[in-house]
Amino acid sequence: MAEAILGDHDQYSCSICLDLLNDPVTIPCGHSYCTSCINECWNTTDNKGTYKCPQCRHAFDSKPPLNRNTILAEIMEQLRLRTKLHESEAAQSLAGPGEIACDFCAGEVFKAVKSCLECRASYCETHVHPHYNVPALKKHKLVKATVMPICSKHDKLLEVYCRTDEVCVCMHCLMDDHKGHDTVPSTIERGEKQTKLTDTQTKVKQTIHAKEKELQKMKMDITSHSDSAKEAVKNSTRVFTELAKFIEKRSNDVIEKIKAQEKADLDQGAKLQEKLEGEITELKKREGVLETLLQTDDNIHFLQNYESMSSSSGSDEFPSLSFQPCCSFEDINKIVCELTGRLKTTCMQETNKTINKVSDLSTKSPPFDIEVGDTVRVKPSVVIPTHKWGSVTCISIGVVKKIQGKFLTVDFPEQKNWTGVVSEMDRVTSAGSDLLTKNASVDIKVGDRVRVKPSITTPKHNWGRNVTHKSVGVVKGKSCTTFLTQIIHYQKYKCYNMNLFCLDIKGDDSLVVDFPGHANWKGILSEIERVTNDEEIGSSSLESNIKIGDKVCVKPSVVTPTHKWGAVTHKSIGVVKKIQGESLTVDFPEHKNWTGLVSEMELVTGSCTDLSTKNVSVDIKVGDRVRVKPSITTPKHNWGEHVTHTSVGVVKEIKFEDVIVEFPKHKGWKGILSEMELINDSEADVSGSS
Repeated sequence: MAEAILGDHDQYSCSICLDLLNDPVTIPCGHSYCTSCINECWNTTDNKGTYKCPQCRHAFDSKPPLNRNTILAEIMEQLRLRTKLHESEAAQSLAGPGEIACDFCAGEVFKAVKSCLECRASYCETHVHPHYNVPALKKHKLVKATVMPICSKHDKLLEVYCRTDEVCVCMHCLMDDHKGHDTVPSTIERGEKQTKLTDTQTKVKQTIHAKEKELQKMKMDITSHSDSAKEAVKNSTRVFTELAKFIEKRSNDVIEKIKAQEKADLDQGAKLQEKLEGEITELKKREGVLETLLQTDDNIHFLQNYESMSSSSGSDEFPSLSFQPCCSFEDINKIVCELTGRLKTTCMQETNKTINKVSDLSTKSPPFDIEVGDTVRVKPSVVIPTHKWGSVTCISIGVVKKIQGKFLTVDFPEQKNWTGVVSEMDRVTSAGSDLLTKNASVDIKVGDRVRVKPSITTPKHNWGRNVTHKSVGVVKGKSCTTFLTQIIHYQKYKCYNMNLFCLDIKGDDSLVVDFPGHANWKGILSEIERVTNDEEIGSSSLESNIKIGDKVCVKPSVVTPTHKWGAVTHKSIGVVKKIQGESLTVDFPEHKNWTGLVSEMELVTGSCTDLSTKNVSVDIKVGDRVRVKPSITTPKHNWGEHVTHTSVGVVKEIKFEDVIVEFPKHKGWKGILSEMELINDSEADVSGSS
């Protein structure tokens, strides 16, 4: 009823302007007008003291009050909104450029909403109703409005897919050009390929997720690196201010170099970030196209675009990226502090050591001549150190890591970052250092073959690239401490030959070693030992046990491989594909062409393969009866036809990690050894009977 009343627009029209009432008012006789219309009517008419209603001609002695009709005003507002809505809907339903139009509209052509595959026509909302009401038309198949897929040769609907020629054909084509071909209804082929394309979409989404995580990590790394650079600049500024009389000019050079390195690293990071964001954008575009293709009701359109969209998952096209700055600004802080200590010592010697008598300046003058980098131990007279023993004993010998006032931090082999009091420590001389190892560091000279001591978990200046406990290198010379001291030496002596400063190791705890995988590696004498010829032969022969074709896994002692894990874990077992020096390439089931170091790998033995399952894959041989492990949800090469967890087959061929199995209902099935398990006769009988 309300709809009918609102639909009658004439009764809501102003009798003066003949339009819908605008700001309606009611006069005493009961008639309503637009406020502006009635005012204009009475103001322009010669009233002679009377005012008449334009409709009933009722006269008023004086100008009556104009009372706003609130209810009528609300009805007018609803009528206007409804009118605008109908006009908008009518405009939107008209077929626009590129849209499918209704084949039955005359005059204004509306946009089609459904297409009939039987009638080969498209219909708008109005003309499609007979397909819902007429019994004969109800059996027709309606789909979302689309261009009819018609065979160009027979002018018939395309509804069959020829697997032989990989094209969509009509029923007449089956009796003509495609007679005898492998053909299926388009719906069946769509179902099979949609499953594969859904898997491709899933992989693309996984790749996007992984790339977004990479981007997030990269942003964090860049921010952290930038903060580290800013902290390095701040610390360098503070240190050089304290020593302004000595290195004021040099401080500007160092700060500029830090900023330049920061800018170079951040520029690299920005480029990598931009590249990663671009890859994510491309993958999202690809996902959108895949989503559109998966949502289409047009089987022919789907099949015709399937091959181009399923060619790649996206993960192979975009290699993994990570932000790897050229240098660590944290090391610069250590370098600057080391230079500060050396310059302060020189300053104190030049001023007749007066500052040594001032106890509150102990941070500027390390008491008892102990400095950062010195080898120390607890004095024999100390029964219990102020900060307790911990894992340290009276015979422990460590390296001073930091001095702050009367306290110092020492790295002992038994305990890192041990805190003690300077007055409780003795500096270890060459005689005392013999307690550490039989190969005393003071015996090492330029040209000796050396390696890091087994007792050292992490060298003071870190492992570096490709350096391990088994790496053997040649001592190149004495480290010139930092590039800051090099600048001073270069300016003072006008000499640019680095070797002139690497004359003697004695008296300094730093040295430079050339390792096969890392030239100019920096270490300290107390962490290095000489290598004899016998020891070197033994070490190299141990590593040479691994050869191409061997099955290997990452050693349990390796926390993170030098070239990262990738998809590999400690349980992964792979086959050595190539060995080049210290590096080797391994094919793992989870990661092909994985790069690692020989020293980080071990041959697969019983103890290593036990990490896999009770049915170790290396025990499987040609002729064995096998099945897919229950823990495998989907095999790497898919299930294939009629293969399930209960299927038992015979191994026909083994090639590295791949295995070919003859199942009763699937000949030549391909899998990988790590996904298979042996079946004994009793299990096979039960499986077969079930």
